[in-house]
Amino acid sequence: MMPHLLLIPLIVAAFAVFAESRPASAQAETPVSQCQMIARSLPSVTFASFSAEPALKVQAKANEEVKITYIGHSTFFLETPAGVKIATDYNGWYKPPALPTVVTMNKAHSSHYTTNPEPGIEYVLHGWQDGSPKGADHDVVVGDTYIRNVPTDIRNWGGSMEANGNSIFIFEVAGLCIGHLGHLHHELTEKQYAEIGRLDVLMVPVDGGLTMGAESMSRVVQRLRSSLILPMHRRGPPISQFLSMFGTGFDAVTDDDATMTVSIRSLPKRPTIHILSGV
Repeated sequence: MMPHLLLIPLIVAAFAVFAESRPASAQAETPVSQCQMIARSLPSVTFASFSAEPALKVQAKANEEVKITYIGHSTFFLETPAGVKIATDYNGWYKPPALPTVVTMNKAHSSHYTTNPEPGIEYVLHGWQDGSPKGADHDVVVGDTYIRNVPTDIRNWGGSMEANGNSIFIFEVAGLCIGHLGHLHHELTEKQYAEIGRLDVLMVPVDGGLTMGAESMSRVVQRLRSSLILPMHRRGPPISQFLSMFGTGFDAVTDDDATMTVSIRSLPKRPTIHILSGV
C-alpha cells in the first residue's frame, strides 16, 4: 500500500476528534471545507473523492449528480441534487433556463456582473469587496451546497493591478469540488493554491490574452490537476491554441450538447478538457 494512503484513516480520525471537541453550536453553524482541508493535510496527494462524516459535513452520495449547463461567455448554470440553482459570472444577458437561487459575479468587465440582478435571486455574491481593497469573503451554505471564494487581483482599465478585484468561486456539493476561475489575470500564489485546495471540476477562461495567455493559464490548470476541465470565455483564438498547451496526459472531448451531468463516480480517470456546445 502506498504510504500516503496509510495516512487517510489517521486524518479521518483526527478530523472526527476535532469535530467532537468543538461546541455543538460551532458544529452546527461553521461550514467545513472538504476540499480545502484535504489539500492542507496532504498537499502532495490528489483525491478523486473523500468523505468523512460528520467531521467534514459532506452531504454526498456516490450516485448524486450535478447538472452543468454552459450558458455563454463565463456563465455556467449548476443544478444540485437538492435543487439549488447557481449561475456563475452572472451578467443578466445570458439567461439560465430557470431563475437562479445563487449568482456569483466578478467586476473585471461588465460582461461578468450586473447591478440589477433579477428579483427573486436569493443570494448575490460579489467577487470583490465594495468600496474596499479587502477581498470578498464568502462562506455560504445554501441547501446541499457550500460556496466559498478565493480573491485574486485584476488589471484595471489603466493597466495597473487592482488587489482582490476577482474571486475564484468554489462550490462544494455531492462530494465534488467545483471551481470557477472568473476573470483570472495572473498565475496563482502558493497561498492561493492552498486556499483553493482540491478541484475536481475546473471552469477556465481560454481567451488567450484578455485574462491570461494560453501558456500561463495552462500552467494554472496543470497545477490544479482537476479531473474535468470546462473551457469558457473564448474570444478570438481558436480553442485549439489552448489545447495545444497540454501534452498526452490530458484528453479532450468536444460535445454537441451544452449540458452535462457529473458525479464522483463519473469523473474521468484521466484529466479531460470537455468542450461544451457554445464554447
